[in-house]
Amino acid sequence: MLPKTVAIAASISVCVWLSAAPSSAQTADYQPPLSNDGHPDLQGVWTNASITTLERNERYKSNVLRPDEVEAATAAHPQVVRQATDDNQKLSDGLLDGSDLARGRGYNAFWIDPGMRFGVVKGETRTAWIVDPPDGRIPYHEAGRKLAAAGDARLGYSDPESRPLNDRCLATGGRTGPPMVNGLYNNHYQIVQTPEHVMIHTEMISHARVIPLRGAHTTPATQPLFGDSIASWQGDTLVIETTNFSPYHSWQDHPAYLSPDARVTERFSRVADDELLYEFTVEDPAYYAQPWSGEVTWRRDDERIHEFACHEGNYSMEGILMGARVREKRGEVLEAANEE
Repeated sequence: MLPKTVAIAASISVCVWLSAAPSSAQTADYQPPLSNDGHPDLQGVWTNASITTLERNERYKSNVLRPDEVEAATAAHPQVVRQATDDNQKLSDGLLDGSDLARGRGYNAFWIDPGMRFGVVKGETRTAWIVDPPDGRIPYHEAGRKLAAAGDARLGYSDPESRPLNDRCLATGGRTGPPMVNGLYNNHYQIVQTPEHVMIHTEMISHARVIPLRGAHTTPATQPLFGDSIASWQGDTLVIETTNFSPYHSWQDHPAYLSPDARVTERFSRVADDELLYEFTVEDPAYYAQPWSGEVTWRRDDERIHEFACHEGNYSMEGILMGARVREKRGEVLEAANEE
C-alpha cells in the first residue's frame, strides 16, 4: 500500500509526535504572521495525527480527559499498545490468529503512523473531535441510519463502480474530507495560499483541494467528488463552505454520509506559531437530527509531503471482478452499482 520512503517517513513521524510537547499555550493576544495580501499566513505542512477520533469511543465517559487521566488512558489506548507490540515478528512467525487478523492486526504496526497522543484543543485533552452534540457522537436520526445502510448495501463486487472509493484509489478514510480527520497514516496536509485561491494538499491519495476565494458556488448540477468549495476570510479566520456533493458521499461515510444538498463549513485559525485550529460543522437533514460540529488541532510539521502511490484496487481489481464472475457462474445474483 505504501512505498518504502513513505513507510520510513511514517516511522520518523511517530518519533516526532512522541517528542512533541502538548498543545502550546493559546493566548487571545496572539498575532499570526501575515501573507503578502495581509491575511494570516496558514502556509506550511501540518499534521492532525492523533489517537483522538472523530466520535467518542464508549471506553471514555467524557469528551475531555482530566490531567490525572491522560497518562493511563494514553498507555492503554489500542493504537499505542499496538505500536509497542512486535507485530512484525508475530506476523513472520505466523503467530497472529484469526481474531487478530479480523481486527486488522495483520496490517502490522510498521506500516501505520496514527499518532501516539490524544489531541489537545484549547488546552483540553480530547477523546473526540466532535464537540456538538456534547456526547461526542454523530446525531443520526432513524431515517438517516436507514439511508446510510442503503448506501452501504450498494457496495459490491460486480463492477468497478460498485467498489469502495479507497479500492479505486479515489479517497481513503477522512483525510480528504470535508470534514478532514485523522487516520492510521498519512495525516499530513500542505497549505498554499494566494490572494485568489487556497490549496490544501492531503498526503493521503495525494489529492489537492484548490478552493477559490471570493467566488460563488457552481450550479447544483455540478457535483464534484469532494463537493464544490468556496472560501472567504472572516477577520483572521479562513472559512470554506462546501456543498453540491457527489452521490458517492451517500454510499460511504468518508468520514460523514452526505447528501448532494449537504453543507460543510470549515474554519481555519492560526492560534500559535505551531498550531492551526480547524473547526467544522456538518449540516444535512437527510441524515442527521441536527447540525454537528468538531474541533481539531493541526500541528506544524517540518516533514515533507511524500507521494502516496495507491495501487491496491488497481492491481487487485482484476481478481475482484474475476471472483464476481465465478459467483455468477454459481448462480448468485450480483447487482451492479449503477442500477437504480
